[in-house]
Amino acid sequence: MEMENRELKEYMLKEIEIIQNIIKRMAYNSFMIKGWAITLVVVTLLLKGSRYQVWIAFIPLLVFWFLDAYFLWQEQLYRELYKWVIENRLKTNEYLFDMNAYRFKNKVQSKVRIMFSITLGCLYGSIAILIVIYALIIFLTTKGGC
Repeated sequence: MEMENRELKEYMLKEIEIIQNIIKRMAYNSFMIKGWAITLVVVTLLLKGSRYQVWIAFIPLLVFWFLDAYFLWQEQLYRELYKWVIENRLKTNEYLFDMNAYRFKNKVQSKVRIMFSITLGCLYGSIAILIVIYALIIFLTTKGGC
């Protein structure tokens, strides 16, 4: 019994380490997505063309907004897996080194709720507002079709 408990402790520590690394990667992906979103929106706004081209900036904004929410959703799944391992690993060897966190998807928020959370909603919402303001400035200061 002592040997089995010690082995389960070792397994638990290794599982926790793996899960923590996955969570770090998800957080890093989220950070990188924010940078790419801002970069591509700015590049899109700097392109010269018709005055309607400014609306194209919403495409990378919406795509990266959803991707960011997706990675934060996955991060929440792995946090649930982490909690499960902490609470249950010393009691059972069930799901040993099973990194499939999708079994916890009913315990976390939906991707849409995460998209409109305070942090993501403020960041991407403020970028969307700036795009609209920029578009209004362009429409009000240009005359004619271009």
